[in-house]
Parts: sequence; structure tokens; C-alpha cells
Amino acid sequence: MECLCELVQCLVALSVAVLLVVLLIAHLTAGMVDLNRHEKEKLFLTAAGEKKPFPSLHDPGSLDLSVVVPAYNEELRMPVMMEEAMGYLEKRQKQQPLFTYEVIVVDDGSKDRTTEVALQYTKKYGEDKVRVLTLVKNRGKGGAVRMGTLSSRGRLILMADADGATKFADVEKVEAGLHQVKTTPGNMAISCGSRAHLEEEAVALRSMFRTFLMYGFHFLVWFFCVKGIKDTQCGFKLFTREAALKTFTSLHVERWAFDVELLYIAQCFKIPIAEVAVNWTEIEGSKLVPVWSWLQMGRDLVFIRLRYITGAWKLEGPGKTKTS
Repeated sequence: MECLCELVQCLVALSVAVLLVVLLIAHLTAGMVDLNRHEKEKLFLTAAGEKKPFPSLHDPGSLDLSVVVPAYNEELRMPVMMEEAMGYLEKRQKQQPLFTYEVIVVDDGSKDRTTEVALQYTKKYGEDKVRVLTLVKNRGKGGAVRMGTLSSRGRLILMADADGATKFADVEKVEAGLHQVKTTPGNMAISCGSRAHLEEEAVALRSMFRTFLMYGFHFLVWFFCVKGIKDTQCGFKLFTREAALKTFTSLHVERWAFDVELLYIAQCFKIPIAEVAVNWTEIEGSKLVPVWSWLQMGRDLVFIRLRYITGAWKLEGPGKTKTS
């Protein structure tokens, strides 16, 4: 009995030591919020090949909708998405002449012809409707979405994946979701596209191991960061301009788990969030490596929570984040 008590004490002491080490690592490795951009990233090319400066998210919105498309090595998949998106947006503008929009393709340091392909749409539709932001180095999907959002003009800002997995016309569904939630006095609200209604079918097609990882990820999201949102990872989210400013200027994570931190920040600021079912189809060529990427996201989820707990990351004031 005495040996058992000693063993329990050793295990408790070891657990406490491991927790302290993890807390220390999380705190010491907390990255700074890097909102700086290379001089080349401050400019976009017009249809005539001239360089003009991007506007700032801090400026008042001047268009109805900005669509931010993060793209890394997407020269093959992006045209399908762009044709669908532009077809929808042009048709909507003809039906609603006062409707204005822009699409910002953010080339996240691609090694292929992503920028060249995107610029073809600038030449076709003009720089007022399609702009290309080419990042000098790869930041990650979250970093790309943030840089595009910070360069947008829309009163509403939609992030949409370059693979076209979500039917673009479903923007009307997330818009409806945005209008249904009660916005705060500062006009802040977020509407998230969701694939949760497709989960039962997805589980039937996945291996037991991948299903275990998926449910493990969902549990970590719920336990550490975000409550009440079934699908945090769908790349189809709509923000009011004010909500985008509040969340994206506070964002630290630039890779796969950035959606979770965005929603965590939104819940910390009590920004209303709607979750809306959207049409979604899995497209070949995903950059997500099933096992490794999920493990990375799991690590990031734990670190997100711990870094806020330890004060390494702090949320302060409107659109301001302090990092010690």
C-alpha cells in the first residue's frame, strides 16, 4: 500500500512537472503579431500593368463585398473557383446594379504560376473587381487570409478557399445567417459556413484512425478554445468589416489552426457568431496532410489556450493585441 501511494505521488509530481514545462514552452515560444509587409506587398497591378497601393482595413468600407481567396500553388484548381465566383458576382451585379464587390487573390508565396493565372482575371474584369496580392514568402493560410483582409474595401468580407469546395452561391446563405444574429453596437458579427451536416457521410468514408483523429480534434477545439461551433474549419466565413478588424488584427496563428483562434478571439469579445450549413465537395489536391496536419493543429490548439492563460498573448482594446 505504501509503495502504491509513493507511485501515485510520483505520477502526480511528474504530471505537474510536465504541465509546467509545457506552460513554459508555450509562453517562451509565443510569436509576435507580425502585421508588417514587404514593400512589394503594399502594391497591386492594374489591368494596364501599373502599380497602385492597397487600401487599409482601418479605412471605411467602400464596397458591399470583398472576397479574400488564399492561394498556395493553386494555378490548376483556382480557375474553376474563380469562374464560378466571378460568374455569380457578375450576375448578381446585373440583377442588383447598386451591388459592388472585389475579389482579392492572395498568392501565399507560391512556386507555380498562381499570380500569373490570377492576374488574367484582373485583365478581364479590371483591377477594381479583381486584385492580386503576392506575398514575398509563404505565411500560411491564416497569414494569407489576414493580409488579404487587411487590404480589403468591403463592408462585408468573405474568406473563400481557392479550391472551390464550397458552392460560391452559398454566400447568400452565410449572408442570411449574418443578418439573423444580433449584431453588437459596433456592428460586429460573423457567419461561418459549416459542413457539420455532412459529418455522418464523411465518417462512413473515412478509416477508423482518421475518424478518431477528427473527433479528437473536435474535442480539443471544444475543450480548449471554441464552444458552440460544430465546424470551425470550413474555409467559407463572412465578417462584417468591424468584426474583421477586431479579430484579424488580433490574430497570431498563421497556419491551419488560425480559424480556431479567430473564433476564440470573437467569443472573447462577445461577437455574435452564426453557423450555417453550406454545400461542400471534397476537391483533390488539398495541401492538408491528414495525420501530420491534424497533429500540428492539435498542438496549436493547446498552445493557443495556454498562451492566453499565461498572458503571452493578450487581447486589448479595439483591434489591438499585445504580445509580451
